[in-house]
Amino acid sequence: MIDNLPIKKLVYNNLTIEGYSRAAVQTYWRFPELKIGFDLGAQPWSFMGTGTWFVSHGHLDHIAALPIYVARRRMMKMDPPTIYLPEATIDPVKQILYHFTQLDRGKLPCRLIPIAAGNEIELSREHVVTVTRTKHSVPSFGYIVWERRKKLKAEYQSLGGTEIRDLRLAGKEVSEEKRRPLLAYLGDSAPEGLDCAPEMYEAEVLITEMTFLSPHHRRQKIHKFGHLHLEDIVERRDRFKNKLIIASHFSTRYHQNTIRNLVEKKLPDMLDGRLHLWI
Repeated sequence: MIDNLPIKKLVYNNLTIEGYSRAAVQTYWRFPELKIGFDLGAQPWSFMGTGTWFVSHGHLDHIAALPIYVARRRMMKMDPPTIYLPEATIDPVKQILYHFTQLDRGKLPCRLIPIAAGNEIELSREHVVTVTRTKHSVPSFGYIVWERRKKLKAEYQSLGGTEIRDLRLAGKEVSEEKRRPLLAYLGDSAPEGLDCAPEMYEAEVLITEMTFLSPHHRRQKIHKFGHLHLEDIVERRDRFKNKLIIASHFSTRYHQNTIRNLVEKKLPDMLDGRLHLWI
């Protein structure tokens, strides 16, 4: 396999998490079992087979690789991909693809789907994605992947199989959908992106930005430009019910050893061992 971009990999409970994220450089994540990815700041060759992507916002470190991803799939005779983006980015992206088509002399077929906060997207019978509002310097969204199952309603759980069958044949709905948040992806956001979506704190796996870490960087300014500081995580430590918390999108101001030292100084227990630094 062609190794053309950095990829960090972690397997947690049957969920493979792959990708890389560094502020102002590039961000891309893939989840093979779910057949989806988040953000297209770059596009590793091995990610090309994933046909559904959710883009958080239009900054180049999150979207710049969209044309080459579409072109590669066309070149390899794959089906056109489906890409969900904030509605405000749709027309500019169409223009970008048009101009690349003029340069490349090749079509760039894809489905660009506008999304807004509150939207719900069917992935499969088992999974659905909901869109949450985040706070950044441009229109931006986070995403939550829900695992859903049909469960027998409580009032029918004492019945036998024949009785349940008869109820179904009579047109009675005996089951109901139960959901649990499996994966939450914040994207780039000030603290409001977490606080306005309580499910972010409840998802089994949370991928969050932690762009700034140093006490010398003023949080008021950081929040104004739509980012999180390490202190924001510290203040909210009791709210995180997640089993795995991946912190990423660190500023290029910090060497990876500096990242580790600053975080471990403030969170020596690494949120009871649940915090994983994507460095």
